[in-house]
Amino acid sequence: MPNAGLKREHTVILLVEDDEQTREFYRHAIKAAGHEVAAVEDGLAALRRIDIELPDVIVLDLVLPRLGGIDVFQELRANPATRKIPVIAVTGSDRVLSVDTAEFHYFLRKPVSPELLVATIDQALKRSQAAG
Repeated sequence: MPNAGLKREHTVILLVEDDEQTREFYRHAIKAAGHEVAAVEDGLAALRRIDIELPDVIVLDLVLPRLGGIDVFQELRANPATRKIPVIAVTGSDRVLSVDTAEFHYFLRKPVSPELLVATIDQALKRSQAAG
């Protein structure tokens, strides 16, 4: 069971991105903004990581190997322990744009600047903390 009840000193952002260069670029920007980052390369790894520790925000690429971002999102929404974690969907693919993007808390189209990514994470954190 994830450590949902423990208070942490830093926020933890789960970054799910299959492209190694993009993952490292985003990871560096998020870390530079003062957040802890758990970075994984696919949807299955994301779900395993969430079982270990609940993140404060998830940055989720929608086109992933093994288990896609939309499937991960549906799994998160089906689980009461993860249902309210803010998810920032990120994609560069036109084929996933047929999905109802309103389901996601936030939706960013690649390429995403580090400033926009961090600003969106900060907005998600503020909104989540205000909701309690």
